[in-house]
Amino acid sequence: MRAVVIHQKMDLRIDEREISPPGPGEVQVRLAVGGICGSDLHYYQHGGFGTVRLKEPMILGHEVSGHIAALGEGVSGLSMGDLVAISPSRPCGHCRYCASGMRNQCLNMRFYGSAMPFPHIQGAFRELLNCDAAQCVPAAGLSPGEAALAEPFSVILHAARQAGDLMGGRVLVTGCGPIGVLAIAEARRAGAIEIVATDIADAALTLAGRLGADRTINVASDPDALESYLPNKGYFDAMFECSGSAAALAQGMAGVRPRGVVVQVGLGGDMKVPVQLLTAKELRLHGTFRFHEEFPLAVEFMRSGLVDLKPMISHTLALDRAVEAFDLAGDRSQAMKVQIDFN
Repeated sequence: MRAVVIHQKMDLRIDEREISPPGPGEVQVRLAVGGICGSDLHYYQHGGFGTVRLKEPMILGHEVSGHIAALGEGVSGLSMGDLVAISPSRPCGHCRYCASGMRNQCLNMRFYGSAMPFPHIQGAFRELLNCDAAQCVPAAGLSPGEAALAEPFSVILHAARQAGDLMGGRVLVTGCGPIGVLAIAEARRAGAIEIVATDIADAALTLAGRLGADRTINVASDPDALESYLPNKGYFDAMFECSGSAAALAQGMAGVRPRGVVVQVGLGGDMKVPVQLLTAKELRLHGTFRFHEEFPLAVEFMRSGLVDLKPMISHTLALDRAVEAFDLAGDRSQAMKVQIDFN
């Protein structure tokens, strides 16, 4: 089978890999679609992120869907040909954090396409993937592209849990890449009465408006636009910081009302936090990391029509154009969510 493998910075190849039959409790999935994530781009463009560096070739990818091609012994509830969304979250189930219900913080997590441990955890961008049946969520009624969006949407569902009740709230979203526009979609679904979104790219802000933002602000061309939200100690009840920019965090926090909540979603390395502002307004600053139990819920939200995420998919390229797909995904003037077609 063919797989999308990163060897080092800017060295992405389509390599041949062996595949074995699925074991007990496993299924073999013929991949349909894989979405390129920001972390995939970091490996491609920089060879890693922060202190995480590639030390060996690694199959990329963790936003995937496909059709059941083979069933291992003891598998029930899935049938040949079923379209499934595949969760990349594989906690051990027995460490102290799994035992306390924090499976996204598992000490032995085997999350697809991660160079954090060594040997690296190989990813899912391959024509055939053996995985635990429990990772597969039936996605009948969705397109394969939509099903592959379950992973990034799960990230935001987990982040929204950190924010708490958004019903009737006023929400600020800074950074309108894929995660930011998903935050807008979820805030609207959760009952936010007003959503303001900021970015430096007009194309991203256009999609933010389509997915539910009431006002969009290009902070590159209008850097002072958020000042109107500063009087009376702020305006917003909640903020999702999705850019990983220290400047966006500071500017946004200034517009959050006392005892409001700020959820830091974006990863941009270590950031300077305006602690004086945090203290004086008694703000709650929450981190958020990956997801686990939210994944089936993400699929169900899409299947039931509670959210329509199809507009996010800007480009779909064939597997043999994988390098082109990664280059395109890094161009925010053209692309939002770029997916690879494995069929």
